[in-house]
Amino acid sequence: MQDQPVLLALVAIIAGIFSMVGGMKNWDWFMNTFQAGIFVKTIGRQAARVVYSILGVVLIAIGVLLFMIG
Repeated sequence: MQDQPVLLALVAIIAGIFSMVGGMKNWDWFMNTFQAGIFVKTIGRQAARVVYSILGVVLIAIGVLLFMIG
């Protein structure tokens, strides 16, 4: 059970990198998914890019913190 925080940290970091790069690179396939599409229609594509980039940084920070405590 001690490996669980490490695995969760890795998942958070990978998801964070994916979200951050997807927002920064403005990937069409990333922004046109159903979930992101609703978000893009609500606040606009540029704002969604910023939010996804910030979300990525937050997930990476959570992953690093989990590594530190795990």
